[in-house]
Amino acid sequence: MPLPFPVVPPAIALVLLLVPLFAFAFAGERCVRAAQSLPTALRLALPAVLAIPWLVVAIGLHDFAVRWLLFYLFAPVIIATLEWLAATLDPDQHGHLIDFFVLIPLGLAVDLRWLEPAWPHKLALFGKLTLLDAGLYAFLAVRCLSGVGFDLRLRGRDWRIGLREFAFYLPLAIPLGLALGFLHLHHRIDHPWLILPAWIATFVGVALPEEVFFRGWIQNLLERRIGRIASLILTACLFGLSHFNKRTLSFNWRYVVLAALAGIFYGRAWRQDRRVGASAITHATVDTIWGALLR
Repeated sequence: MPLPFPVVPPAIALVLLLVPLFAFAFAGERCVRAAQSLPTALRLALPAVLAIPWLVVAIGLHDFAVRWLLFYLFAPVIIATLEWLAATLDPDQHGHLIDFFVLIPLGLAVDLRWLEPAWPHKLALFGKLTLLDAGLYAFLAVRCLSGVGFDLRLRGRDWRIGLREFAFYLPLAIPLGLALGFLHLHHRIDHPWLILPAWIATFVGVALPEEVFFRGWIQNLLERRIGRIASLILTACLFGLSHFNKRTLSFNWRYVVLAALAGIFYGRAWRQDRRVGASAITHATVDTIWGALLR
């Protein structure tokens, strides 16, 4: 099925959006040192370049809107500035209210799809990736938040932890999901050769953004305030609630319950070594198996 728009501008924009993501994922310390070496004003203004991917798509697809240009120019700068203020007021990184003031609208923007009108329908993911890049820059390069664990140089231990938590979740989730009518067993896999590409796409486009946000940022910061167990449970509940509008126009309480339960195991995978890669492995595997066998 042909796409309803030219391919080249979105392809260029996607590369531009993935560059900062993979830079932090594979050379995070170097990125932080480079950002910290800049004068403060330049360091805080730098994320305005995240408007470029939107601009490439908008010009290439003849869908330019000044309001969205202004948003993508200033929102990343405001996020970075707030996190610079949080770092100044909370140098010991106990978790400041400003951190949560930044995280709440970031999460709502994705969950309530506030930014989808800025992009063509098939490119809604680009808005999520832009916010992820802005958040990574603000929390890692400006706030220098410790313990996020955004390192995609995956180790064997990451795979063992991630797949272990998947194995723990599966025998609880499948009976519950079938009993609730949320899951439906498929008797065959239509295109088994697509499972690996689907897993990779899910890992990058779904699991990574959500695990950075919920585990690397929210659970990480809450743990400093309310402890390991309470932060694990509260973050899992928030993760579940973020799925209230998925696959339905009403409150999808079945999805909320299954996602909250999954959030416990994603959170366990992350906090084992404080590595997003491990929880993203669990997350991507759950979503891929659900799609192939149970939805």
